[in-house]
Amino acid sequence: MNTLFVNLSFFHLLLLLLFPFVFLESAYGFGSMGPISAAFGENGFFCAIDASGKQDVICWGNKTNSSPALPNSPSYPTDVPPMAALSGGDGFLCGILANTSQAFCWDSAGSRSDLVPHVYKPNAYSHIAAGRSHVCAIRGPYYSESDWGSVDCWDIVQKSNGTLVSRESSLFYNQYTSSAVFKKIVSGDGFSCGGVKDGGILCWGPNSSGLGVSGLSENVHALTAGIDSVCGVLEESSEVKCWGANASFGIPPVGVPFVSLAAGVQHFCGIRQDNHGIMCWGNYNSSLIPKGSGFLAIASSDFITCGIREGDLVLDCWYTNISSQIDYDPPLQLCSPGLCTPSSCGEGKFSFNASLLNEADLTTLCVRKDLKICSPCGVNCSEGFFPSSSCTQNADRVCTPCSLCQNSSCSDVCKLQISAEMKLQHQHQLRQLLIIVGSSALGFLFCLAGLCLLIRMISSKSKEGGKNQFASCIRKPEKETNANTDPHPPVSVAPCPGEAQVFRLSELKDATNGFKEFNELGRGSYGFVYKAVLPDGRQVAVKRANAATIIHTNSREFEMELEILCSVRHSNIVNLLGYCAEMGERILVYELMPHGTLNDHLHGGLSPMSWNLRLKIAMQAAKGLEYLHKEISPPIVHRDVKSSNILLDADWGARIADFGLLTPNEKDLNGDVQTDVYNFGIVLLEILSGRKAYDRDCTPPSIVDWALPLIRQGKAAVIIDRYVALPRNVEPLLKLAEIAEQALRENPAERPDMSQLALLLEQLVKDVLIS
Repeated sequence: MNTLFVNLSFFHLLLLLLFPFVFLESAYGFGSMGPISAAFGENGFFCAIDASGKQDVICWGNKTNSSPALPNSPSYPTDVPPMAALSGGDGFLCGILANTSQAFCWDSAGSRSDLVPHVYKPNAYSHIAAGRSHVCAIRGPYYSESDWGSVDCWDIVQKSNGTLVSRESSLFYNQYTSSAVFKKIVSGDGFSCGGVKDGGILCWGPNSSGLGVSGLSENVHALTAGIDSVCGVLEESSEVKCWGANASFGIPPVGVPFVSLAAGVQHFCGIRQDNHGIMCWGNYNSSLIPKGSGFLAIASSDFITCGIREGDLVLDCWYTNISSQIDYDPPLQLCSPGLCTPSSCGEGKFSFNASLLNEADLTTLCVRKDLKICSPCGVNCSEGFFPSSSCTQNADRVCTPCSLCQNSSCSDVCKLQISAEMKLQHQHQLRQLLIIVGSSALGFLFCLAGLCLLIRMISSKSKEGGKNQFASCIRKPEKETNANTDPHPPVSVAPCPGEAQVFRLSELKDATNGFKEFNELGRGSYGFVYKAVLPDGRQVAVKRANAATIIHTNSREFEMELEILCSVRHSNIVNLLGYCAEMGERILVYELMPHGTLNDHLHGGLSPMSWNLRLKIAMQAAKGLEYLHKEISPPIVHRDVKSSNILLDADWGARIADFGLLTPNEKDLNGDVQTDVYNFGIVLLEILSGRKAYDRDCTPPSIVDWALPLIRQGKAAVIIDRYVALPRNVEPLLKLAEIAEQALRENPAERPDMSQLALLLEQLVKDVLIS
């Protein structure tokens, strides 16, 4: 097909361009139609179709731009009727009514009856595209197999008092557009473009000549319009090509296939075809773009882009190219992943299955059961994940963390990341080897000194007649020892509550494979922790003191430590099973927590935990700390409460670990206890947000500095972890934010104690189970 270029000097302001490319996919951006869209300008806001099955519309925007007359009113509409599709202009949005296919437009003040000219109100439309100050729509029922039709256009202009009003267009409505038959259209500032039935694209409007889109030889899909530019994906080469004002789009990516595009003032963003990740170009800050998430739909306003995440259909918004973040708060509601259609999905797409949302009685996201939402299939996954199942007619591919890769089918996908991790691990192992060699020599000297000290102690003990035997919680030898008997105590039988088993050093060496590095679970200031398997098959954690700890801990201090640790017995505490003190060693044997630490699951790249499990862990951790503060005499203050010191047992129960032996004096007791409360509040924020307590890649890096102001401004929803599917009732999560805020109050006297926190969290868990 040859390119047809027609210049209509008769209208002076109208230019029609016909060139050979067609639409294959819809796009969600400025001037495009989709399930999510944005209004540009000073009074900009977002709206999206929800996932309730009623196609209701939810809107959100900048809460600081409320009306002077109503200072607490939102600057976005709250009364928009159900919609089939949305498209945004400058300060207004338009859509197609879900039940009648009629056009309907509104601004930030809400529903407006005068934003569609009276002559067009009765018409049914199959497609709509709002430009900066005009709207074009294709005639015909929306839910129809055929979506070709003639086009109507009208202007939306601002009156002297600042309100918007519509009128029939003298620039966009003419004999050429009225006689053409269109399929899909997009609109920008002073131009619209649409696919015509005879082939090619027809562009018209006073600013269409500046686009320079003539002379193409390839088909185009995923076309979207910005204010003064257009971008599309070339079908054959999969490259993005842009036309119009160069400053607004910069250099587009090369060789990356997309399924959807969105345009802002000076940027474009797209959803990648392979992994559904986000890629932007133009004037944007790459550090603000979400990583590791796939999206099914996106839309942009001036400087903000919002998307509907695949999998959980949660809204996620980010600032594209500004550093000072304005007061912006997307709602905690699930949104439709696409537009409802009666047509079959076809190759490369899947029909979204509403049952995946686990909502009772929700069988479809559309107002009619014969409609479906067709979404593009993903092929790959984001970094750190592999596709464990491919796309089918009713479900997209499933992405699984590479940490769960156990066979060759996923090793190729994960090998680059694994090899990088192995390189870092090898470097870490080399450093460890050097440390071990150096410390071994030092350790040998300490062992000699310890042996001499032990012989001297044994001699002293025999003279004292065994008066300094360990406290009752420590298992006593069956008979008193003297200088001529075996200095190594016998291995005890199974431990009893309140008693610690005495282990031989040789037994623990065998159980840990000689304290080898591959048995190491972790390390800290005390020493190393190893995974061990005892002769009776029990799996335990062996905590071996390093040389520095041994030097600064004498025998009496170790006995006192054991006395306290043995007295601690609780279902939410990592309980002591036994000890070993041979050859000057300081070794403690604890219950093994097979599911690692809370920190591992929140920040270590493992599969995210459900909200029910997170709330249960918070409650159980609070009960563990309550036990240390209230039920032990004297009370034990942890002084290092953090997510890495909350371990998870075989039943995913929370256990407090590494609480040490710090029993405060009466003078310091209250202040030390309140420090534990404050640190526990930080853990609650980590559970709620999924963010680290301190992350230099975030601004501000401190989770407290970031989250507390938002919670105290009534915006707790902003901090909720968007990588976990939201529960049907989000009130318990907002309540969790309130509890965290109480624990983090600057004045310690205003903080609740651990008993109060445990009670609040227990009630919260009960409320979740009931709801």
